[in-house]
Amino acid sequence: MRDYNERLVLSLVRQHGSLAKADLARMTGLSAQTVSVIMRRLEADRLLVRGDPQRGRVGQPSIPMRLNPEGAFFLGLKIGRRSSELALIDFCGAIRRMRQHSYAYPTPDETIRFVMQDIEAMAASIDPREWRRVAGLGIAIPFELWNWADAAGAPPGAMDGWKRIDIRAAFAERLSFPVYLQNDATSACGAELVFGSPPPQGDFIYFYLGAFVGGGVALGGRLFSGRTGNAGALGSLPVPAPDGAIRQLIDVASISVLERALIARGEEAGHLWTSPEDWGDLGPELDRWMDGAARGLAHAIVSAAAVIDFQSAIIDGWLPLPVRAEIVRRSTEHAATLDSEGLILPQIREGTVGHHARALGGASLPLADRFLVGAQSAVNGYS
Repeated sequence: MRDYNERLVLSLVRQHGSLAKADLARMTGLSAQTVSVIMRRLEADRLLVRGDPQRGRVGQPSIPMRLNPEGAFFLGLKIGRRSSELALIDFCGAIRRMRQHSYAYPTPDETIRFVMQDIEAMAASIDPREWRRVAGLGIAIPFELWNWADAAGAPPGAMDGWKRIDIRAAFAERLSFPVYLQNDATSACGAELVFGSPPPQGDFIYFYLGAFVGGGVALGGRLFSGRTGNAGALGSLPVPAPDGAIRQLIDVASISVLERALIARGEEAGHLWTSPEDWGDLGPELDRWMDGAARGLAHAIVSAAAVIDFQSAIIDGWLPLPVRAEIVRRSTEHAATLDSEGLILPQIREGTVGHHARALGGASLPLADRFLVGAQSAVNGYS
């Protein structure tokens, strides 16, 4: 665990890209001497590196410091209902290695087996000195995963193993570094908070469109996960469905809704989970799904704005970028038609992390816990 002032300096440098000693002293209220000591220590620990001297002012040129990408590494594991991802990121958040698996539905034993194989393969592929700087594994997983067995099309009882296993503890027994766990959509929200470009300002509500839509809430620059870690369970919000009935947002904005529509038309839909960069031409089913999802999201955003005065509503997901942009555009249009008297609606905008947000959010858990101030509000256990 790092000293609070060191964390503060690292957090500010992360937010601003690079900062000189004078800037840090002004922002933190610490003395120039204290900041110098902290920066020398962080440089000695290889967490900060010097930039080019900045000239043009009276006196000695200032030397901005920036994060050292090789200062630390983090593993992020997303366990989803249709696919898993394991990412190795550096201290700046860049993905160094990525492994992905698609499946009909996940089981604990199979997940542990292939994830451990992937970790071993990653360890063998990089310099051992870099691997020794891996600071932890963060797991992003839907809570009570077994409850989604029917929606995933799993045979009866096939996913019951998730009821009996502590997946965080299972990996902690096998690994030499700390293991953290968080809800997958909340983790994606955390990725936007830590790695967003630019980092989101103010309070925001976050929607992640995956196999099933979920979300997160950020207040005062921190994830708010709530008493049980389930705050931001936005998929459960009641919204109007295209047929006029009131349903949960999960029933209109989840990618699984689009999958079912394609299968009903006689098309293979597996590429939705294996090719998030490009879904190809999906015809009218995609247009109908985007409109239904956007209407549901608009209602959810207006409802949320009545509870908390959010500055922005961020939409991201396992989506091609043009699809994400169109959903944001339609959500904005639909929200403008709703009765919002007495409310100031948040700006609806695209996320900046993209379809890897859940895995990167998992990796942000050990990063935030060990090196940052305020990015995460609660981590559900580590060892």
